[in-house]
Amino acid sequence: MSTPMVADKKLMLDEDGKPVDETTYRGMIRSMLYLTASRPDIMFSVCVCAGYQSSPKESHMTAVKRILRYLIGTSKLYLWYPMECHFDLIGYSDANYAGCSVDRKSTSGVATFVGPCIIT
Repeated sequence: MSTPMVADKKLMLDEDGKPVDETTYRGMIRSMLYLTASRPDIMFSVCVCAGYQSSPKESHMTAVKRILRYLIGTSKLYLWYPMECHFDLIGYSDANYAGCSVDRKSTSGVATFVGPCIIT
């Protein structure tokens, strides 16, 4: 699997979808959020799925399971920061008040660079 999310499909509220257990869904999200410290490649996908924790549906669980399959398939990939290498760590953040088109909630984002390379 080459990406943690399907590129041409947006995750939506899916009010008509079949509900899944919130506790299980939240536990999976919580575990993956912990992994984002060492696996920034899943940060966006996990955060999108985290937005549906209040009433997750099967479509959201399918997206979470895809991220898990991606993690299994890329388990030998990791970030390594050698002690002797000097690099600049720079972070930027932005917020948009009531900018979400679905429910008018505020959104925010961050970008973190190690040297010239974006990692989150």
